[in-house]
Amino acid sequence: MAFETQRLHMPLAASGRAARRAQLFRESALATIERWLMGTAWALMPARITGLPALAKLCFDELLAPDYAIPDPERTLTNPRGLAGIAHELSPSTLMAAYRQGLFPLAHLPPMKWWSPPERSVLFFDELHIAKRLRRQMRQGRYTVTFDRDFEGVIVACAAARAGRWHLTWITPRLMRAYAELFDAGFVHSFEVWNERGELAGGGYGVAFGGAFATESQFSRETNTSKIGFTVLNWHLTRWGYAFNDGKIMTPTCRDMGFRDIPRREFLARLAAADRLPGKSGRWQTEIDVASVADWQPEKQAYTTPASN
Repeated sequence: MAFETQRLHMPLAASGRAARRAQLFRESALATIERWLMGTAWALMPARITGLPALAKLCFDELLAPDYAIPDPERTLTNPRGLAGIAHELSPSTLMAAYRQGLFPLAHLPPMKWWSPPERSVLFFDELHIAKRLRRQMRQGRYTVTFDRDFEGVIVACAAARAGRWHLTWITPRLMRAYAELFDAGFVHSFEVWNERGELAGGGYGVAFGGAFATESQFSRETNTSKIGFTVLNWHLTRWGYAFNDGKIMTPTCRDMGFRDIPRREFLARLAAADRLPGKSGRWQTEIDVASVADWQPEKQAYTTPASN
């Protein structure tokens, strides 16, 4: 997918947003073929191929009698683990209802699916680990972090190929358009990390509702830039009274930063409680610079003021 650099001091005018999205949220024929080939190879790997019969049956049942209801997050397949149902539409209202029930959409290939893993990767902010090397880099003052300034650039970069890795993305044009609608509605937020030349060097985005934040994806074009932005984001989430950051499925990077797996039932209970919190409405803005966040000691929970609107 093509990407054009957005400069730090060139915010996108509202009138040009639709045109830019039409240009960026598209996939070439070659990229589509590549995704289908890679997605098929992924599904046929030994660790996943045993789940294909159950998935095929689910798809066949949905073909005979489509069910547009949001599935029960506690009634999922054991193989594929956590598969709850087929996502027929991704309107803002449907997506937010699903997130509030602990579901999220994910699929490399159609059909789009709802997932609710038996274990959930969650960050409680007092358990966030900030490596000494990362703190030193943040104190250098080489990067600036913003919120909600270039969502389109961030999500396209998250979907783009990564150096040294096979390119298989679940962030398809359909999902880009769906999250863009949620961004316009104030539920999706992006964080951007800008280098000294005003170039987008890293970032990520996620879904916020009540006092819960669900991280969707991150990217880095320079060493540790996504971690810098992610740390600044979590400082703000703590300050604004959020309960946790939902990472969904554990990765080595998440584990290194302090995420831990909790059982689905516990996650759903915590999610219901977090959804009753006020959260932070409107477009987000940073309240502190990167160098100052480098001195944050999360285990002391220095910033726990209630969220304001």
